[in-house]
Order: sequence, then structure tokens, then C-alpha cells
Amino acid sequence: MITLASGVGPTLQGATVKLYLAVPLVLMALLIAASGIAAVSRGWVLPMNRRHVRAPQLYGWGQLVVAFALCWQLVFGLVISDSGTRLTGTLVGGVILLTGLAVMIAGQLSGGNGRNTP
Repeated sequence: MITLASGVGPTLQGATVKLYLAVPLVLMALLIAASGIAAVSRGWVLPMNRRHVRAPQLYGWGQLVVAFALCWQLVFGLVISDSGTRLTGTLVGGVILLTGLAVMIAGQLSGGNGRNTP
């Protein structure tokens, strides 16, 4: 892995690099999951997406699947060290991510009543 003699930057066989990737990925997954929970439970969608989303509950389930896929990618991409398991896990995570995106698109295209609040 990359190490720098000055002590600044990636050290400990990529531990700092993993931290730089893990923290934003976890924060993004938490924000997407919070938005998905709001859409599933209350039918609330972020203001920038309101005019596009016709079925907020379906869109929220898609967001929850995307958040799960990001966490899956984090575990198999950064935590698991076995190369065969890592490859299979990240491939499955990519399929889960695409499934979540497809569900979100279905929430935008499905024939709801056009209102986002119950």
C-alpha cells in the first residue's frame, strides 16, 4: 500500500485511505436512508424531487435499497480482505444498487395521483 515518510496522508497499509472512503460513504447512506424512511412513512420527498416523483412510497423503498447497497459495498469493498469474496460481494452490491435505482425510477414513472402528501 501507499505510505508516506512524513506521516501525512495514507498510512498503515491503507487504513487512512479506507477511512477517507468509508466516512463519506456511510454519511451518504445515512442521508439516503433517512430520506427513504421519510418517503415510506410520511410520503415526504425532498423538495428538488417533488415534481418528478409520483409514487413517494415506492421511491422511498428504492432509496432504502440504495442505502443498503452502499453499506454492502462498504463492507465488501473495504472490510473483507479475501479477494474472491470481495469480488463476488461487490458484484452483488452493484446489482443491489442497480435494483434500488430501478425502483426509484419506477417511483418516478408510476401512475400515482401526482401528490406527495397524504
